[in-house]
Amino acid sequence: MYEIKAKDGAAKHAEFTTVHGVIQTPVFMNVATSAAIKGAVSAEDLRGLKTQVALSNTYHLHVRPGDELVRELGGVRSFMNWDGPVLTDSGGFQVFSLAGLRKIKEEGVTFNSHIDGKKIFMGPEESMRIQSNLGSTIAMAFDECAPAKADREYMQASVYRTTRWLVRSKNEIDRLNSSEDTLNKSQMLFGINQGGVYEDIRIEHAKTITDMDLDGYAVGGLAVGETHEEMYKVLEAVVPHLPENKPTYLMGVGTPLNILEAVERGVDFFDCVYPTRNGRHGHVYTAFGKINLKNACFEKDLRPIEEGCGCPACRNHSRAYIRHLLMIKEMLGMRLCVLHNLYFYNSLMEDIRVAIDGGRFTEFKKEFILKFEGS
Repeated sequence: MYEIKAKDGAAKHAEFTTVHGVIQTPVFMNVATSAAIKGAVSAEDLRGLKTQVALSNTYHLHVRPGDELVRELGGVRSFMNWDGPVLTDSGGFQVFSLAGLRKIKEEGVTFNSHIDGKKIFMGPEESMRIQSNLGSTIAMAFDECAPAKADREYMQASVYRTTRWLVRSKNEIDRLNSSEDTLNKSQMLFGINQGGVYEDIRIEHAKTITDMDLDGYAVGGLAVGETHEEMYKVLEAVVPHLPENKPTYLMGVGTPLNILEAVERGVDFFDCVYPTRNGRHGHVYTAFGKINLKNACFEKDLRPIEEGCGCPACRNHSRAYIRHLLMIKEMLGMRLCVLHNLYFYNSLMEDIRVAIDGGRFTEFKKEFILKFEGS
């Protein structure tokens, strides 16, 4: 069940009730691609970082350790000891990212494993079965993420195929959820809107998938080569054509500023590798912008990464110490930076929800951007 608690323009604070807990939106999902947060962060750590949802990847868990093994061990939540909701990506993004290794047909996609080169076939039914084995809270429909600047003819054909794959995904998940031995019989399905930067194709597709009455709707195929301005224009065009009584998920986005712009346009769910990837390289987020702790100016800096931050890194360690760890390539330095960045992102989402509740989201956005970009 999805219930809007407060609105400020198109920005909304909602509660999304799932079999594995209630999600407060807007929400940032912490990326645990292979059932682990990169940067030596455990599920136990996530509980102290205000994390609501973990995101894992169907393709990667299928390749290693194998979705059937994960099922045997109780599903992805049990496997990683995470008691909150989990969303699993469909593997469809690999159709895009493994472009040199794959072959797309109506049945699905044949591609070579990036691990050992072994041939893998994945279509809508296979993706749903893998996600059912993983037992995630939310499964994503299998789609093709075409390049943002693909020509109109290719994009239209790709979107039509994605729609046909969505019908097959829905039929298969309905079958699996009604099966006696299914791990999570309440597994939800989110459909994915595609169409690149072609607003008319996007709108037509949004209307088509809305009629399928799914549990939620994602906007995919963005942050894959188009400009930020193009992305915002697509959101302005397409989100009004997705059902307001269902959650909207912008896949693979993004920076704190991207998130603020998308919330303003009605988006609920976000995910991105930025906080973990940047943290592993010593780049940390603060209210006054992103800083590189490897810079020499932090060598004697005894302040925390950010004054007043409640994350484990800021409560216990100085910039100088964390910089030292990074410079000697000690894993603890990387871990502390990732912990801080995830806490920063999750706290930002919390602040956004409070601002929406108070009817001051626009003011909050302006204040945040002024500080964040003014450093």
